[in-house]
Amino acid sequence: MNKTLILSRSQVEGLVTMAEVIEAVEAAHADMSRGTAAQPAPGAISLPSGTGAFLTMTALADRQGLAAVKLLADIPDNAARRLPTQRSVLMLVSKETGACEGIIHGQIPTRIRTAAASAVATRHLAREDSRVLGLIGAGDLAVEHVRALTHVRPFERVVFWTRNPETAARFAGRIAEAHPGLEVAAMATPRDVFAEADVVSTLTPSREPVVEGAWFRPGQHVNAVGAPPRPDHREIDAAGMARARVFLDSRETATHESGDLLLAIAEGALAAADVGPEIGDVITGVAPGRTSPAEITLYNSVGIAMQDVAIGALLLARARAEGVGLEIDLAG
Repeated sequence: MNKTLILSRSQVEGLVTMAEVIEAVEAAHADMSRGTAAQPAPGAISLPSGTGAFLTMTALADRQGLAAVKLLADIPDNAARRLPTQRSVLMLVSKETGACEGIIHGQIPTRIRTAAASAVATRHLAREDSRVLGLIGAGDLAVEHVRALTHVRPFERVVFWTRNPETAARFAGRIAEAHPGLEVAAMATPRDVFAEADVVSTLTPSREPVVEGAWFRPGQHVNAVGAPPRPDHREIDAAGMARARVFLDSRETATHESGDLLLAIAEGALAAADVGPEIGDVITGVAPGRTSPAEITLYNSVGIAMQDVAIGALLLARARAEGVGLEIDLAG
């Protein structure tokens, strides 16, 4: 009888490579396009007694032979407690038998697969001659984005903005150590990042816009990543969403949870019919990606359960091969 493998936060760190995750996430999006993987929009629940929101993210995939459920807790009050504002647990179940194959601490896998998804979008949407990577935000997710995006474009320079000088110094040091060939420079404002970068990833947990569409330059690619999956949170203003050609990770998820998208539509800057295809359809050739060197493209990354299936299956296989984790018999 199969046992359930439990993987803690420390056990998943370094277990799989970024290159492996990028390929797995790309395949997952392609499978969604082909209809061999499926997922509904996340369910969200909250109560008036607190600010926390709890999301259930589910998916089912032929390739991995797995169904998955991730419970994501988005708790803004944790910032004052010096705790993570987002926590998650991923459960993976056999598609064939329904047996629970694994339970995985979600923080690191979520961060890695999010950066990998940005890399997939950048691979298919950014100009081939992109050499300057811009980041709005300089936390752990920014570090992962440098690690991921350097796999898909030969970036020579990283420019970034963060409000905190200590965070800026720490980030610059981490990037210099991990990527000695990259030039790294802190910018005074987010606008300065857009003035220099060919590809920009926005990585702030913002409720109000930190990016203005007026800053976008012809030919730029933007990964809009950081806003929590709440319809009233956004990083990009309505003008930015209207100015770019917008691509989605999942239409159903974005139209329920993406404040960047929903607020732009509510403000009349964008029509739902004008929003571009899912990135999976670009990967499979169903829909075109970038259509000209001057086009501004934007990948609206909400984060989806199929990305969790992709990295979760990799982690389970590698952990079992290397004897990592704790196996228990849930049916015993």
